[in-house]
Amino acid sequence: WETENPKTAYYLSMEYLHGRTLSNAVRNIGMGGEYEQALLQFGHKLEEVEAEEKDAGLGNGGLGRLASCFLDSSATLDLPVWGYGLRYKYGLFKQRIEDGLQTEIAEDWLDMSNPWEVRRSQVTYPVKFFGEVQNGKWVGGEQLSATAYDVPIPGYNTANTISLRLWNVESESIRFDLESFNSGKHLAAHKSQINAEDLCSVLYPGDDSSEGKELRLRQQYLLVSASIQDIVATFKRRQLAQVGKINWQSFPEKVSVQMNDTHPALSAPELMRILMDEEGLDWKAAWKIVGKTCNYTNHTILPEALEAWNMEVMDTLLPRHMDIIRRMDKEFRSSLKRVAGESQDDFQARLENMAILKDVDPFTLKKPEKKVKAGYRLSGAPAEEEGNALPDPVVRMANMSVISAKNVNGVAALHTEIVKAETFNDYFNLWPEKFQNKTNGVTPRRWLAWCNPELSAVITKWLGTEEWISDLTLLKGLEQHAESPELHAEWREAKLATKTRLADYVKEKTGYDIPVSSMFDTQIKRIHEYKRQLLNIMAVAYRYKKIKAMSASERKEVVPKVVMIGGKAFATYVQAKRIVQLIVAVAKKINNDSEIGDLLKVVFIPNYNVSVAEVLIPGTDVCQQISTAGMEASGTSNMKFMMNGSLTIGTLDGANVEIREEAGPEHFFLFGATADEIPVIREVRAAGNFVPDPLFTETMDYIKSGVFGETFEELLGSLEGNEGFGRGDYFCVGHDFPSYVEQLEAVDEHWKDQDKWVTSSIINTANSGKFSSDRTIDQYANEIWGVKPHSVKL
Repeated sequence: WETENPKTAYYLSMEYLHGRTLSNAVRNIGMGGEYEQALLQFGHKLEEVEAEEKDAGLGNGGLGRLASCFLDSSATLDLPVWGYGLRYKYGLFKQRIEDGLQTEIAEDWLDMSNPWEVRRSQVTYPVKFFGEVQNGKWVGGEQLSATAYDVPIPGYNTANTISLRLWNVESESIRFDLESFNSGKHLAAHKSQINAEDLCSVLYPGDDSSEGKELRLRQQYLLVSASIQDIVATFKRRQLAQVGKINWQSFPEKVSVQMNDTHPALSAPELMRILMDEEGLDWKAAWKIVGKTCNYTNHTILPEALEAWNMEVMDTLLPRHMDIIRRMDKEFRSSLKRVAGESQDDFQARLENMAILKDVDPFTLKKPEKKVKAGYRLSGAPAEEEGNALPDPVVRMANMSVISAKNVNGVAALHTEIVKAETFNDYFNLWPEKFQNKTNGVTPRRWLAWCNPELSAVITKWLGTEEWISDLTLLKGLEQHAESPELHAEWREAKLATKTRLADYVKEKTGYDIPVSSMFDTQIKRIHEYKRQLLNIMAVAYRYKKIKAMSASERKEVVPKVVMIGGKAFATYVQAKRIVQLIVAVAKKINNDSEIGDLLKVVFIPNYNVSVAEVLIPGTDVCQQISTAGMEASGTSNMKFMMNGSLTIGTLDGANVEIREEAGPEHFFLFGATADEIPVIREVRAAGNFVPDPLFTETMDYIKSGVFGETFEELLGSLEGNEGFGRGDYFCVGHDFPSYVEQLEAVDEHWKDQDKWVTSSIINTANSGKFSSDRTIDQYANEIWGVKPHSVKL
């Protein structure tokens, strides 16, 4: 690439959820067997050595796991793609359950160093904060140095290995205050070094405080600034080597920048700053380059996730960028015109909805006076009453991303339609050509071939080839054998092996014994109200109550089930931590009820991560994808479960829609309101007209009775009332509860006919080919980035 200079895509993401490197790498390069034999000669087993490696603390959830899948696929497809991220020393956190509550401790993945990284001491860039703007130049302020650490990403069945470049800020000796130290102020002497190192200490530091918010913003700019500087330096170096001069107009022909969500949204103003302040381009030329280079992937429609930064903080922290952002906003406002039939008021409302800056003086684009006259309208705000304090102006990062991007994409068909029809509807009407869908995918190497060797062997035997590992559409060939008794026997044997491995893991980590003959029902996601782990555990409580009321003869008809829930609640997300507390309490009660025995077991899987998922997913019979419709952008665990033959109970949300289409409705257990119905349900609730189903009321009362050790009034209070913060059942748990219970009963009936169940399992795997990240990345390469395969020649 350095000599041939192909167009390269650069993927910027605040997180990557890699998991372990050794097991994936040796298999991707085709050396798994040889490596295993070599270790045996030294008296070690491959599995034991792999287990010693800690998961990299670089990510949290689906956003980071998707980014890692994309790098794996990019390498496998021989695409010139480079990843950029931050090297977090302590990760997000390591989750523990103590006295029934989630506690958090720092990740220790770097305590013994990281053998998979290469420190590039010669690749460093200055990153500046604070200071002021003089004559269009950024002067003064605090300057840090970002150092590159490269992590190799080997492709499958290819010599191509790309890199994930992680930036780290290290404590330079110049930051040590020797005078303070010698005067006895030892801690003060390290203050500057500590402040610098804080930038790469923790992924998503708590942002309840102003200091936490500022640290998050500083992290985002660190990622963007070091990465964009590196991209520009690479372009200049290759241009000079290839053609002897730098032609900036060819920059978009050689560079494509992908912003993974709004965290890297500062890429556009940073590239503008470099092109104008350091390379001497004028605004028009620089903006033209940016508009052809940057692309934005939207991952959420949740309002709190569409970042909006306090403008005063940004003015202080990044003064030159705010100059650039104000001009971006001013020029966008000037370019927007009324459409036919649009009133002036409607036009003004549309403009304020689309502008980058909100709650600013519409003329100066700065914070207005502290008080306004009656009837005066702020940018993005309703008319204010005289004397009222004004809201703080903010910079809307999603708006800036859409305005500056060449392409904007959603990550599932339903999600993209919501983005176009609701979230960014005004932009879609203005620039329909910008918007695309790129349904997410997962790498079939890590998430089927390597994590489920038993099932993979069965698949290879029946397809007669291993080519499916790099062309997942070949799995479709299993469908013709879906009712074969011989395949059924081998499928069951493979599933038993994975369930046994999972049962052993559960015993080791929790102490609970779970029978492998039971149905294994799993939900693994970060804990969030919209993902509705609360709905899941309430249905478990209802099931327990029902079993307790049964006679001995009735219990013989009950399908034995093990319900497993795993995920981390963000450290400051109180309601999510209460959900974890309820799950743990329900598990303790049920698992120690000798009357129930093996009819029902509940397990909260602690410290859920990639390596845990590699055990949980292959061993699962049915997975829960039960988010409130219209709120999950895509989801990727649903795809992993499908590949491994799990059936799904879920809503029409995210990629569930496409999974159901591929598998067929008879192999998917659908419940709940649709995305179109959710707003109406909320309106009915707000009007005080919602009547809960008796099943839901019964279950609420049962939990409140204290049967699980506490009444959980604060948690369940969110499901009561008609509206208000933390109330009114915003995520429609009560509405969907009866249809959810009904479909759980349908799952039980399906399970009772094991031949029917295994057929459904085979059909799910056979129709999962669409959900390979190889397909997704091929679409990004062809339809967004414009990059082509470029094989490494050895």
